[in-house]
Amino acid sequence: MSVDYSLVRVTLHFTDPSLNPDEQDLEVQKLLPQLAQLAAAGEVEQSGRVLDPNPPEKSKGFGFLLGLLQAEVSASNFKALSQFLGERLSGKTIEMEVEANGRKLKLKASSQAELSAALKAAQEFIGD
Repeated sequence: MSVDYSLVRVTLHFTDPSLNPDEQDLEVQKLLPQLAQLAAAGEVEQSGRVLDPNPPEKSKGFGFLLGLLQAEVSASNFKALSQFLGERLSGKTIEMEVEANGRKLKLKASSQAELSAALKAAQEFIGD
């Protein structure tokens, strides 16, 4: 699989320890339709749930990892995605991985201040 270096891949993992995995996954389900709207507007290349690389043996089809979602955007649209995430993830406990230019940056946030700092670091990482 080739990597498109013009795209930025963002993986979000809802990790609030006070929520069970199904509740964490509800957070993903809330964001998916909103990300689909951004995709329809051309601001996000693609978004969706993260496939389980090791689904249970007897499962039919594909399974998803609970509490995770992924989005790909152009580097020029990353700032808009950051603003979108900043508005919707305020106060949520998350881990975020940003992959751009063949490099990865892992960030954690559990407060608005940490989220703002993480999104700023991600923008600097991308070079926007």
